[in-house]
Amino acid sequence: MIRWLLASWASNAVVLAVTAWILSGVNVNGSGWTLVWAALVFGVLNTLLKPILKRVTFPLALLTLGVAWFFVAMLMLWLTDLIVPNFEIDGFSNLVWATVIVWAVNLVVDLVLGRGAAGTTARAASTA
Repeated sequence: MIRWLLASWASNAVVLAVTAWILSGVNVNGSGWTLVWAALVFGVLNTLLKPILKRVTFPLALLTLGVAWFFVAMLMLWLTDLIVPNFEIDGFSNLVWATVIVWAVNLVVDLVLGRGAAGTTARAASTA
């Protein structure tokens, strides 16, 4: 369990670093500690809050063919932005693109780590 949490934390740090590198509107202000704290907060939000919100929004997700869950994923990034002082996402369009990039990079990380379809499904559920 602890190994999984550390791997998840490291994975989130990589994902957020890649997102900040790609998008000029996502900034960690050059601080590795900001990236580490943002990854921790993002992971905790995805582990604790996201499953609750996905259950609550399930009927809406059915009606919107899953688009509602994209907004849940965006909410996780926005809350990370609010909670971590030097982690900044500037504007709605950067938040949308950051969510897309987080999903795509997580998909690549899952494939590289060889978690396969089951791991990708579980990871997508926690990060998308």
